Amino acid sequence: MTGGASNCYFRRVTLPETRTDLARGLYLDLLKRTLTGAVAEDNDSILGGVRTAGSPLLRKNVADAVGRLMGRFGFEIAYKKPYDPELRAVGHDWPARADSMIGLRRMDNIQHCVETVLRDEVPGDLIETGVWRGGACIFMRGVLKAWDDTTRTVWVSDSFEGLPRPDAARYPADAGDELHKLGGLAVGVDQVRHNFERYGLLDDQVEFLVGFFKDTLPTAPIEKLAVMRLDGDMYESTIQAIEALYPKLSPGGFCIVDDFGSHASQCGRAIDDYRKAHGITEEIVDVDGFGAYWRKAA
Repeated sequence: MTGGASNCYFRRVTLPETRTDLARGLYLDLLKRTLTGAVAEDNDSILGGVRTAGSPLLRKNVADAVGRLMGRFGFEIAYKKPYDPELRAVGHDWPARADSMIGLRRMDNIQHCVETVLRDEVPGDLIETGVWRGGACIFMRGVLKAWDDTTRTVWVSDSFEGLPRPDAARYPADAGDELHKLGGLAVGVDQVRHNFERYGLLDDQVEFLVGFFKDTLPTAPIEKLAVMRLDGDMYESTIQAIEALYPKLSPGGFCIVDDFGSHASQCGRAIDDYRKAHGITEEIVDVDGFGAYWRKAA
């Protein structure tokens, strides 16, 4: 302002690419922190919830029965526990209300793999086998949305009834496994669909494969994959998934194994057996002591 007169200058401001990147990054960071319960610091142990359903411990069975009884009357009983951000980062706890139990580092790994195949234009869809409440798949769809990718499908594969009973005759590594008894692992397909809807991410780029892997994956209408994420815990679930899907993984694509370290004698052994049988030598990279991944060589 000079001489008492106001001189106003207007110029058109365009949104810098760096601001677009910042907004995308903030959205994806908030999405994964919400999906894992990190934002809400969710660490309650709910009686009748995922931490007590089907537990082999007597005290948890009693707590589960009491919690379910009170739930019929509209009440929830929760044991408050301090939230530990380090445990949530590596997924070593089990959030009662969150939509994913994999922790933030494995979420970061998903983001890295999906964004890499988008940047490098590796052809193919995305899949997770064993989805629980759908959190990892919801995040996959969120990454595609954030990058405005409209060509790829996210395949959501699960029995939606929990894990199968161990078939020790065919898969000795699973002998004595009791994961099928954990009722907290069984989440119905309608609930998972609803979870996608809650985040505004249920659309025609999301497809569900309902049933045990041996019945759905060999005939699934998937042409190519760019990212495959295996979360079956058991030898049986893991070997059935990788046998059906790895031949469809594009060169430059990623194979992520959620339970490679945490279930080394079952899931980890299945991966080692498959890689040895097919001469796969790409380095397996640890994520957080539980999950691991490798990139298929070009």
